[in-house]
Amino acid sequence: MLLPPLISAFAALGIIANAAAEDIAPPPPSPEPIVITELPLPPIAPSNNTGACTLEINPSRTGCLANGVFETFQSGDFLPDGKHVIASVIYQGAPAAPDPASIYTGRQVIIVKTNDTLFPNGDPWKCVTCGVPAENAVDIDTTLFDYPQAFKDGTRLLIGLNVLDCGSNQLTSEECTPEKTFIYPLRWNTGASDGAMREPRLHPDQVHIQFNSYTFSGGSIGQNGYFGRILFNPSPTQGILSAPQYDVVNVTLLVNPNNSAAIYTEGDQLFLNPQAVTIGEARGFTGDGTEITYIGSPVESCNFDIFAAHLTTGAVRRLTSHPEYCDPVSFSPDNKWMAIMDTRGSGRNMFLAGMRGIPPLVDMIVSAFPASTRNNRLRRFFEPYLLDFYGDRESYFGQKINGDNNGIPGRGGINDPEWNGMADPRWSPDSTQLVFWQTHTISPSCGGDNPLPCYNSTEPGGRNYRMHLATFTSRYPSNPSLVTEHSDIIPWGVPYGPDNAPPTSSRIPAGVYTLTGKKSGSAEVNITWLTAPQVGNVSVVYTNYSDDGLSFLDGSESVTVTQVSVTASTYDWYSDITQSGAVTGTKRTNQDGYHARMDVQINLLTSTGSLITTLDGVEWKNPISGYAKSPGNIPSLVATYTEFVAMLMTAASSFPVSQSDYISHSGVTPNYFVAIAGEGVNDTFTSKKEAKLLMTAVSSDIGPLSLNQHYSP
Repeated sequence: MLLPPLISAFAALGIIANAAAEDIAPPPPSPEPIVITELPLPPIAPSNNTGACTLEINPSRTGCLANGVFETFQSGDFLPDGKHVIASVIYQGAPAAPDPASIYTGRQVIIVKTNDTLFPNGDPWKCVTCGVPAENAVDIDTTLFDYPQAFKDGTRLLIGLNVLDCGSNQLTSEECTPEKTFIYPLRWNTGASDGAMREPRLHPDQVHIQFNSYTFSGGSIGQNGYFGRILFNPSPTQGILSAPQYDVVNVTLLVNPNNSAAIYTEGDQLFLNPQAVTIGEARGFTGDGTEITYIGSPVESCNFDIFAAHLTTGAVRRLTSHPEYCDPVSFSPDNKWMAIMDTRGSGRNMFLAGMRGIPPLVDMIVSAFPASTRNNRLRRFFEPYLLDFYGDRESYFGQKINGDNNGIPGRGGINDPEWNGMADPRWSPDSTQLVFWQTHTISPSCGGDNPLPCYNSTEPGGRNYRMHLATFTSRYPSNPSLVTEHSDIIPWGVPYGPDNAPPTSSRIPAGVYTLTGKKSGSAEVNITWLTAPQVGNVSVVYTNYSDDGLSFLDGSESVTVTQVSVTASTYDWYSDITQSGAVTGTKRTNQDGYHARMDVQINLLTSTGSLITTLDGVEWKNPISGYAKSPGNIPSLVATYTEFVAMLMTAASSFPVSQSDYISHSGVTPNYFVAIAGEGVNDTFTSKKEAKLLMTAVSSDIGPLSLNQHYSP
């Protein structure tokens, strides 16, 4: 699928595609017919009050769902029969116990039929976690049942950091009752405590997983990817708990110490290493399980892509190259296709990454910025795309799965730009169908021309999420790719045991370096590391620089980064780059520069000045700040010190920072705290009237856009 007006600029540049893939890739596939249907979900409860889910709303008395866009819903895998998908949900409004319907409350996992049939309960859905006795779910992690995935045996699920097991019973059968269902915690023993895993994904061999874990060094957040085996342990003797659990063992840190630097120096010369394994965030595996997919270090400036690294050889493939942001990716079981979520077509990051062929030099300090501008608070500008196994190449950037980019905002159509793609899309076992889900843009994540205005949801009950089934109607069912059990050993990785210290990253020493273009010219790079809170400055001067011999760069770019909190930084950006040859373009800030602040935890951008990239006469401007700070646009809420601390502590497992990073408490009497997005708590009040808590809490079960249901001024 071509995405004008981008293609005229991109097709002329040989660097836009993965060169290794181009050498062996067949011609790009033609677009194929796709039929999309919406899958049924339980009705929405009007509130979280006890009994709010009435007979009028759900006559079956099988529960009602909460509304929202933050950690309220997430679609997941197909079951192995290809006729059911799973989803993580939040129920609310259930009657009080001992009413049988009281089990439909809180965070749960449901199975949804995809073939227009019903379960014996009369619904097209069934809750598989509701009513599971406490003694069958000891010490489990109930923070999130995210990224729900199905084992191929049809009796087990990976739900967040837990494994659900129905013994010998198929999950869809009537025999799989709450009493026969067990939920076991998934634990990674790192010594004195359990390691903080996030976003685990099953390997196709069903006995290994990849996961990510945050690191904190020098006041900054980092992240590493890991690979390990999962084993059921009925009687743990190590770790912090002793209930039956699944252990993650024989763990490998996915870092190649011999080939891990994407940028390195030799004397005063700077070099780029596109074959470096730089797993910023692991994202799963290819269909045959031989490669791990991940978001890696940019090959081109501010352009984040999906890569695949061979688990045995460490060979790297660049799967996507479009200048917009891609995350995540899901390979089909037959290993011929991948589904991605990408902002391509939205123009959201084109002001930063649209000019191709700029080496990732300022990225040494600015990578968090383009990784966050892809969102506006909770709004994602992602849509689902279909790519073949080889990924982006030449003028091929895949096929948009949910129609074209001409949807009418607010109409609720499948291509309505107010509906945003979410992670993860998942394939049917026969590779003929894909399940994906979307969330609706709601205030305050909108306003202005970019992002777009907000509209009311057209879904039943005003629901702000929906789940779709895409059927590739011209395909015949195909068998899954042959998968063999992978070795625990990743030859290029680093074995990681309980006694290992978290890895730290090194940086290039300050100095002036020269990067020589592969075809012509050079870039003079001046790296300066500054005293905290300033991070540093990277300044580059380009002289006839070219890596492909088709397009040439001249001019300069300079960025200074200052860290203002664990998650927020400011960026003082000056750019005046001219591109000539196959593409005529400029990347320029105004005379006073572009000055931006970004909080990566909540994706809130505020900025002054401008940064505009122009390609063959087409302008791509920086997005406006997240919201205008007028009384009508800032939701004001109140929370006591105790309430605020509780919200932060509830969030600790998904974002493990200490209480002291966010709050300071003076005095023993309950005070009230004001939190401004991205700045933590910055003042203390004793009056509710004066204290206003903006919607910045990251509670796992009370999203920042639904707090007003729980607190009022």
